[in-house]
Amino acid sequence: MRRLMVGGVAAAALGLATPAAAAVEAQNVAKGLGVRQDPAFGFDFHLGMGSLTGSLGDDVGLGWLVGFNAVTMPWKYVGLEVGYELERLPIKASRVGDEGEALWRNNLGLLVKAGPLIQDKWRPYIGTGFGVSYFNPSDGADHVYDSDWTTEIPIIVGAEYRLGYFYAGIRGSYSFIGGEDIVDRPGTTENAHGGLLNATLTLGARF
Repeated sequence: MRRLMVGGVAAAALGLATPAAAAVEAQNVAKGLGVRQDPAFGFDFHLGMGSLTGSLGDDVGLGWLVGFNAVTMPWKYVGLEVGYELERLPIKASRVGDEGEALWRNNLGLLVKAGPLIQDKWRPYIGTGFGVSYFNPSDGADHVYDSDWTTEIPIIVGAEYRLGYFYAGIRGSYSFIGGEDIVDRPGTTENAHGGLLNATLTLGARF
């Protein structure tokens, strides 16, 4: 009888230990793959300056931009961003005949960024993604510039500093613009082509 009781206790202990061992093993595997056990979610707000490049930027000056992102870090070294950005790009009067005209850019984008966390505070990173923008000229420039949907592939480089639940960052980005039919090159019927160069400061929080 005593042997049966001892055997039963041992079997029960083994049954309880097996799931626990499996959980520990799963955690070790996850750590080895760099998967976070506690994904961080948050939001950020950014301000910056930028302009168009190439022939698209021949008659466009430096303008301001604002944006808002939803951010998550599902992996230890890799994060995702989904956001909206509004940018005003001033047009030179020599191109449209009036001061104060501009191209407005409305952008929706998805970014993937990767970088190490240094001393639990600093995270330098690089990244890329995909976006769709709508360029719309102000009323006084619509005789030269057209409204157009474009695609964007950004390349980003930046760094973040974390303090508790809050963080601040700086970022530079260059976006390759595709499918543009915004304006013709001066004196021709050929579409102007180029990219978008931006620099931003970011403030945000993670939970």
